[in-house]
Amino acid sequence: MEKYKIAIVNSSSFGKIFHDQLDRLKQIGEVDSFTVDGEIGGKELAELLQGYNIVIASVTPFFTKEFFDHKDELILITRHGIGYNNIDIEAAQAHDTLVSIIPALVERDAVAENNITNLLALLRKTVEADLSVKNDNWEDRANFVGRTLFNKTVGVIGVGNTGSCVVETLRNGFRCNVLAYDPYKSALHIESYGAKKVDLPQLLKEADIICLCASLNEENYHMISTEEIDQMKDNVYISNSARGALIDEAAAVKGLESGKIAGLATDVLEEEPGRRDHPYLTFTNVVMTPHTSAYTMECLQEMGAKCLRDVEDVVTGKIPERAVQPYSKSFS
Repeated sequence: MEKYKIAIVNSSSFGKIFHDQLDRLKQIGEVDSFTVDGEIGGKELAELLQGYNIVIASVTPFFTKEFFDHKDELILITRHGIGYNNIDIEAAQAHDTLVSIIPALVERDAVAENNITNLLALLRKTVEADLSVKNDNWEDRANFVGRTLFNKTVGVIGVGNTGSCVVETLRNGFRCNVLAYDPYKSALHIESYGAKKVDLPQLLKEADIICLCASLNEENYHMISTEEIDQMKDNVYISNSARGALIDEAAAVKGLESGKIAGLATDVLEEEPGRRDHPYLTFTNVVMTPHTSAYTMECLQEMGAKCLRDVEDVVTGKIPERAVQPYSKSFS
């Protein structure tokens, strides 16, 4: 039987809760976990993972062309998540490496829920109020008068898997007037969830609240920067559960400083992990969570099970479900 060596890279959750999944992996081959700097160089990463022919990967590090140029046999990278922008797909294909991801529906409800959870915590000053009570300052409650989400005009950027769920929840649960910007979705698609399709300038101009739910690509990197923030309403609230690099963080800091941005909720940063010296954390009107939108028991169980199935499929000669590029010399 062929020898498999499996590397779990930068995943803070796989096998930590659902131990049976890790036990089943160990029946396939040797399993080791690695925690590396998110910006580790490709050559260094390849050298670290020499001999490992299956990788379970998190949102970092980046599996670049340089990585594949220096890597020995690698038959599979299975992403413990729905995105794959940290993997050079063309280089993976040239290296005869399959890349698979979690089906989007697995994370849909959990990520949408957290976008709105963080937004509500921001609007209602929940974190500040909780801290005040824990510091025995119950009487300071008048300092925590918040804003309601009901009946607001909310702009949702990205109406794919997560964004469509955010639209549905805002429209049906909070009676919001929802405007949506997504150049890849038709008006009919967007309207079917309860939103109105608009261009980005209209969304920026009219929205009281903006929810970011778009996947990251070359075209929307820093799509929210100084020019876009200037077009927003005064005292706008922003919630981001997608990718940190959708926002120019320096521009957001200036918006928070000026008061143009009344509050920011974010589960993601351009460079992760975030530390306590991050500029966002100098503001009391920022809610930051450590990329935990998918961290529900239900979601993590299925994510881990999907990665496990991918590995089991590959070692038995099957192409995994949701392979990003379903071609490999080994399977032709």
